[in-house]
Amino acid sequence: MAAEEPQAKKLKLEEKELSQNALFGMGNPLLDICAVVDKDLLDKYGLKPNDQILAEEKHKELFEEIVRKFKVEYHAGGSTQNSVKIAQWMIQQPHKVSTFLGCIGTDKFGGILKKKAEEAHVDAYYYEQSEEPTGTCAACITDDNRSASVSRSLVANLAAANCYKKEKHLDLEENWKLVEKAKVFYIAGFFLTVSPESILKVAKHASEHNKVFSLNLSAPFISQFFKEPMMKVMPYVDILFGNETEAATFAREQGFETEDIEEIAKKTQSLPKVNKKRQRIVVFTQGKDGTVVTSGNEVTISPVLDIDQSEIVDTNGAGDAFVGGFLSQLVYDRPLEECIRAGHYSASVIIRRAGCTFPEKPDFH
Repeated sequence: MAAEEPQAKKLKLEEKELSQNALFGMGNPLLDICAVVDKDLLDKYGLKPNDQILAEEKHKELFEEIVRKFKVEYHAGGSTQNSVKIAQWMIQQPHKVSTFLGCIGTDKFGGILKKKAEEAHVDAYYYEQSEEPTGTCAACITDDNRSASVSRSLVANLAAANCYKKEKHLDLEENWKLVEKAKVFYIAGFFLTVSPESILKVAKHASEHNKVFSLNLSAPFISQFFKEPMMKVMPYVDILFGNETEAATFAREQGFETEDIEEIAKKTQSLPKVNKKRQRIVVFTQGKDGTVVTSGNEVTISPVLDIDQSEIVDTNGAGDAFVGGFLSQLVYDRPLEECIRAGHYSASVIIRRAGCTFPEKPDFH
């Protein structure tokens, strides 16, 4: 036993170096309402499997219908919040390495979100307002027996999440201090629909101080309808995440004239960049196919962990989980391969469970 002690000490030292608030996330805090539904419900509301959209007037009844007709589970959600929560779970100690900013309502759901963030040991600083209720996201899970695949359709009713105000929250001294403390930043593209000026302020800070700023393409509609704010932020992006569908839409919108995902990654990497000290890294996940990564001038494909199709419960949150695992190693400044490996590990844990949930401790070495 005595012979092993120095090794244990060494690991402890490495873990000690992480300070609270080293990882900063900002986005749309939503309470996920998850349920396994039938195809009729999707058809009724014009929903597609494996899609994510913002709720329109015609979806207002959807939320009530799900709660009324199906067995629902509530989880603290919203893409960025999911990712920083999973990063914190992977890190374990110290608590509150992950910081999260976003807007909620002063209602029951807001109370649940605060409690859930606390339970996940995330340092959440919510901007609370009473004009709009806390945002919700309906995760409609359908199980197609024929193809033995599980898909999910997400409908987000941003409500309060849409009310985030830079001057009323991010600009306040006590909140901006959290930005100054952080060394890695992550924001999902979804937040471009809410407060692009907040994203730009954080992105410029990261660039000026040679910190790491990462963004997610998040959904095809972001590249299509929020192209202008996205491309204003892009020059500050050190790491860009996305999946194969989002990458294809982004490429089309940017006029890349290729459908080859490796080519798309290369072209995305060479888009203009402000901080020349860091070459942009592009990471595109492809579900059960390998993850495409640009590293230096190379494009590599990292195989994901083999999972038996029958063990997959819910792919909702797999992308967020991948990013969370990735960020958990990035804050330690570990090599890119380790970040990818951790991303694959955490995604493999999440898809075996309902909602974006996880066991008490990770088993990642």
